[in-house]
Amino acid sequence: MATVLIADSGSTKCEWRLLNEGKSKKIFTTGISPYFLSAGQIQLLLEKELLPKIKNTVIDEVFYYGTGLKDDANKRLIKNVLKKVFPDTTAEVQTDLLGAARALSINEKGVCCILGTGSNSCYYNGKKIIKNSPGIGYILGDEGSGAYLGKKVIQYFLYNTFDEELMFAFNEKYNTNADEIIMNVYTKPQPNRYLASYALFLAENRGHYMVENIIEDGLNDFFFTHLSKYTESWLYPVHFAGSISYGFKDVLKNLCHSYEMEMGTVLKHPMDGLMKYHSK
Repeated sequence: MATVLIADSGSTKCEWRLLNEGKSKKIFTTGISPYFLSAGQIQLLLEKELLPKIKNTVIDEVFYYGTGLKDDANKRLIKNVLKKVFPDTTAEVQTDLLGAARALSINEKGVCCILGTGSNSCYYNGKKIIKNSPGIGYILGDEGSGAYLGKKVIQYFLYNTFDEELMFAFNEKYNTNADEIIMNVYTKPQPNRYLASYALFLAENRGHYMVENIIEDGLNDFFFTHLSKYTESWLYPVHFAGSISYGFKDVLKNLCHSYEMEMGTVLKHPMDGLMKYHSK
């Protein structure tokens, strides 16, 4: 039986699953984005955070699904790094979106979405991605993502839009100010992660009308901007993966009902589905 290593990487964290002799081992490392990390930095990350946890294991196959891999140059970069880290291993490198589609739909047709630090969607015909709404990143797009929702939280704070209750809760949790926020967003690395970290404030303050409005409006922007562009959204189940999807699945269910779409599977992490796909 082949020893298989599967990776599902977002910008914030990467989940790995080692399948060896019928057993599964779960490993987490820092997220890998070729837009923010060089080949050398990615290799160093894997050598420090991954290899010590799988030492003395001979890997036969690596299936890597990650963010930022729609660009063929980024795909080659990741593949080259994997060849250096696992020189005697066969590696398949695909987008996180295809990974989510395989995890959510396996071999069935469906519209598959990722709502995590970033956001993405596609129509998957059971074998490959046929349609993909343009992903234009956290500055211009990523509707419904953690970065998108977190940015709205920051705006409500900086513009003093939150009421007294939420302003108190925000200050208690973050103890920050405008200068520090702006420095993190505009001058420090990986601002998308920083923005997404504020989405947790929404999860912790459910029930307040301002919080519910931010969540519903942000997720509705995803439905209106992306899902409504697929005719398949009304023909096949609409599936969701990612921390935002899982945390606010009640809102997604209501929006699917409002748009008269069939809500399918919701996974916090696609890995369980990917293990099923690669063991079929």
